[in-house]
Amino acid sequence: MTSSVGSTTGTVGTGELAGTLEATAAPPPRRRRGRGSALRRQERWAGWLFVLPGLAVLIIFLVVPIGLAFYVSLTRWDGLSSPFGGGARFIGFDNYKSLLTVDNLTRQNFATSIRNNFYFVLFVVPLQSALALFLAVLLNNKFLRGRSYFRTAFFFPSVTSSIATTLVFLFLFSGGGAVNQLLGYVGLHGPNWTADSRGVFHQALGAVGVDSPPGWAQHEFFNLSWWDWLSGPSVAMIVIITLVVWTTSGTFMLMFLAGLQNINEEVLEASEVDGAGPWQRFRLVTLPMLRPTLILVLTLGLISTWQVFDQIYLTGNNPATITPAYLSYNQSFQNSAFGIGAAIAFLLFALIIVLAALQRRLIGTGEDD
Repeated sequence: MTSSVGSTTGTVGTGELAGTLEATAAPPPRRRRGRGSALRRQERWAGWLFVLPGLAVLIIFLVVPIGLAFYVSLTRWDGLSSPFGGGARFIGFDNYKSLLTVDNLTRQNFATSIRNNFYFVLFVVPLQSALALFLAVLLNNKFLRGRSYFRTAFFFPSVTSSIATTLVFLFLFSGGGAVNQLLGYVGLHGPNWTADSRGVFHQALGAVGVDSPPGWAQHEFFNLSWWDWLSGPSVAMIVIITLVVWTTSGTFMLMFLAGLQNINEEVLEASEVDGAGPWQRFRLVTLPMLRPTLILVLTLGLISTWQVFDQIYLTGNNPATITPAYLSYNQSFQNSAFGIGAAIAFLLFALIIVLAALQRRLIGTGEDD
């Protein structure tokens, strides 16, 4: 009898314990959930409040000017009156058509600027990247004395005013400048570098007897013959290429140097133990580990070289050195064709985006998949 009552009591106790556990594990009341949602909303609004000043600056000084510039590219405006008044006539995409499809002088100048800038990029980006990497590897040698001095000396051209360095180069490469004087000492007669519009590829072909274009090279593409497209950079552009490579390699050298110093020494020591020589260690270990830095340098170089302006401006209105950025300025502020100038700027922007995306697809992003 007693055992029966005890078992009943034990059963009831177990049920009460299960009920207590279920009550403990029950979800919180709706009131607490509402308080949590309200707290999250407050945090969200607080985040927007902190971001709002920076966002306002971006909208006012970046988004709005870009929108106004795009509107100007759809108008014929001389810049002397308000673009929203009667001084600007809305013409839609006629400015873009004039640059891309209409056979006129403006289109020919635009094609010439694209050709010049293409060769500028083709020479500058590989040369400045290779020179910067060489200098970085040189300065990363721990046995090199005076590394701080050399690092400052190599970086100094990058922080010097581009106006000053360009003027110095113009004096050096003028007809009676120091470069031609030095060439005269060895019996060579240098050209008037900054005014010479001859393409270096044409000169090389002329040296082997090819002075006139073949039949297929006389056909036109984008208002220029294939012979003109394949002329190579002009002698004047070679001077600017040399200048830009000299002034920009220091900046990219620091990027490569930072990447080299982040490489674990144990990895290089392990490859040396495995029998890898200096060139093998550089090619098989150092370069793969520098891939993110290399892609950054190539991307920045690609973007900056398509935007070159100040060095071109100081060489004068030379058809052999004009670039899209300079042509946009020339059309806007010298020819008072602000619509054409803005259209050139947006076409240049689209070209940079396409080339950057193509480069990203070809060589990747440098991140691990």
